Amino acid sequence: MYDYDLLVVGSANADLVIRVERRPAAGETVLGSDLVVHPGGKGANQAVAAARLGARTALLARVGDDGHGRLLLQSQRAAGVDPAGVLVGGAPTGVALITVDPSGDNSIVVSPGANARLAPEDVRAASGLLQASRVVSAQLEIPLETVVEVVRSLLSGTRFVLNPSPPRPLPAEVLAACDPLIVNEHEARVIAGGELDGSPEDWAAALLALGPRSVVVTLGAEGALVATGEAMTRIKSVKVDAVDTTGAGDAFTAALAWRLGAGSSLPDAAAYAARVGAAAVTRPGAQESFPTAEEVESL
Repeated sequence: MYDYDLLVVGSANADLVIRVERRPAAGETVLGSDLVVHPGGKGANQAVAAARLGARTALLARVGDDGHGRLLLQSQRAAGVDPAGVLVGGAPTGVALITVDPSGDNSIVVSPGANARLAPEDVRAASGLLQASRVVSAQLEIPLETVVEVVRSLLSGTRFVLNPSPPRPLPAEVLAACDPLIVNEHEARVIAGGELDGSPEDWAAALLALGPRSVVVTLGAEGALVATGEAMTRIKSVKVDAVDTTGAGDAFTAALAWRLGAGSSLPDAAAYAARVGAAAVTRPGAQESFPTAEEVESL
């Protein structure tokens, strides 16, 4: 019996958000709104998103011994995430500088801070958490060697989900563990090592050839593509009026990982995740925008 439906290993940041009429060009200054601070980071976001949906969730991350770190711990507890794996100290809490334009699109610059100090030995020390989790999800806002250690520490039967963001080339042992590898077009190109020609189906085939057990390519307003060695399935998007896309990809990944652990097929899990991601963009912020299961059902 697993104690957790999902363990998220990843980053925890304070999101410093400014709304702008347009993003500045090089050398240009643009006035924006008042600064708003939200709890964020891809790892912390995924943990909160899954817990809001009802998943028994834990987070393995590192924050600073500062106000931003306390904000993040508070947000995890409030969402129902077990923060036992959140380590404190070693560097200031990571910070993401985010600008959001009127269409809801965002640009993000991340200062990793304590996230860069989440080390392989921290993963080894948290072996009990990994052994107690049905699904483990990770991203790349933490050191790659830490993600490699997560893969090496997985028990047989534990499912590993990776969103390689920000993208970088991945070692074969990490790719082989992914079930699925979740990428957008930009991430797909980086992981594949260059240009990708043709359709999203061609991109997915190129990625599968690198070794992951399955691939999900997110396509924005066009939905998503689910690919395994046996079939490729298009997942339709849910049409909503976008307010802020910050964190939508994290909500999608968390929902998909949780539903896979609950026994859903990959296409069914992706279809549910598309609804969760759509609900998330209808409200500002990242963690504050994540829906409950009841809100997803109302879409």
